[in-house]
Amino acid sequence: MASSSIPRFLSSGVRLKNPTFSLPFTTLSSAEKYWTHLQKNVSNPEKALNTVGAPLDISCVNEVLQRCAPNQPLLGLRFFVWAGLQANYRHSSYMYAKVCKLFRINRNRQVFDDVIEAYRVEGCLVSVKTFKVLLNLCKEAKLADEGLWVLRKMKEFNCRPDTTAYNVVIRLFCEKGKMDVAAVLMREMGLIDLYPDMITYVAMIKGFCDVGRLEDACGLFKVMRRHGCSPNVVAYATLVDGLCRFSKVEKALELLEEMEKEGGECKPNTVTYTAVIQRLCEDGRSMEALQVLDQMVVCGCAPNRVTLSTLIKGLCTEGCLEETYKLIDKVVAGGSVSNGECYSSLMLSLLQNQKLDEAEKLSRRMLASDVKPDGLASSTLIRRLCLEGRVLDGFRFYDEIEKLGYLTSIDSDIYSILLAGLCRESHLVEAATLARLMIKKGIQPKTPYVDDIIEYLKNSGNMELMAHIARMGRS
Repeated sequence: MASSSIPRFLSSGVRLKNPTFSLPFTTLSSAEKYWTHLQKNVSNPEKALNTVGAPLDISCVNEVLQRCAPNQPLLGLRFFVWAGLQANYRHSSYMYAKVCKLFRINRNRQVFDDVIEAYRVEGCLVSVKTFKVLLNLCKEAKLADEGLWVLRKMKEFNCRPDTTAYNVVIRLFCEKGKMDVAAVLMREMGLIDLYPDMITYVAMIKGFCDVGRLEDACGLFKVMRRHGCSPNVVAYATLVDGLCRFSKVEKALELLEEMEKEGGECKPNTVTYTAVIQRLCEDGRSMEALQVLDQMVVCGCAPNRVTLSTLIKGLCTEGCLEETYKLIDKVVAGGSVSNGECYSSLMLSLLQNQKLDEAEKLSRRMLASDVKPDGLASSTLIRRLCLEGRVLDGFRFYDEIEKLGYLTSIDSDIYSILLAGLCRESHLVEAATLARLMIKKGIQPKTPYVDDIIEYLKNSGNMELMAHIARMGRS
């Protein structure tokens, strides 16, 4: 009876309102869809992947690769190459680095052979873009020989390498210092109607400079012009830097002058001028470097802090303090570098040249003139005073810049060095002041100094301060 009433109930016009049940419904993520197709189509997976049509982004690619990594690296790499060919997605440098790490490309170089062999056996459609993804992996992993092998395999698949493909491999060999191989590859480009571009030439110039073949690097400038590729500021700067590194300053100065005459895109920048200035200073020719600075300013190129600190260091090393102060006045007036930056660089240079008295005088003049010394200069001065056994002087300098609010970036080690020195020399009033400041700032005493500090305080009978320091050391 009860069962016969069920059909009548279902066929009646009565409808349940707000039913309390629903059919299960799940939506697969893009990564899940691609992963599922990969598992079902291990042979020629690219065809299956083309039918998925799910959105492709970095999260999706990353998830699929993570799933492939433990047991199916070849399948994962093929998915990565396929993804790199899709119109609405492009691999970032992060993803290339991720794949190299995930599949341990540096230790598993055979993987390139495995991928290309799989393409050949399965008759996959392979394009120049396919090989470019593989070449970019070689680039990320810095595998020059494997890059050349991939480049050579392109011909077997009727894919003609372009300038970009050659550039990847040439740069890899340049970075390895194998310039003869790189030179052969550059000449080879001309045999198949390809022409080296600015990227090719800059890589070759840098490579020749890195191995000290400066004549070959200079000779490339003539080759460039002969092929209608005029050197730009990057090419000039690369050669200038190489010449400076090998102390060919006169030639570098000639190139600098040539760049100034060329103007436009070849106009030298701050980095180029600074490279020449640095070399002159390192060679003990700081007064000549000052002339390059004047030349730089006349050409409308403002010096930066690196330029100035290089010059200041060179002049200090050569004992030219008067010229150093004149230089700072001139540069500060120009507005490109501040008083504090210049004088902080000078303080550091004085300390590096064992001129502690002069550095102290400078620090007092800076504070009296409301010129803020930076954290590195302040830390270095305090550290040097402590090493000289003048801990109290170090604390007084610290206390003064603390009151002026100049301690934004002082080394945390300095607090421990000062506190240990003050305790050792029984300057307990100053030690207590410093300890309270450390507690207020949340600065813990460094491990190498804690035991000594506690021992000094214990012997002096200052148990309260000792307890504070012990608690700070444990926290």
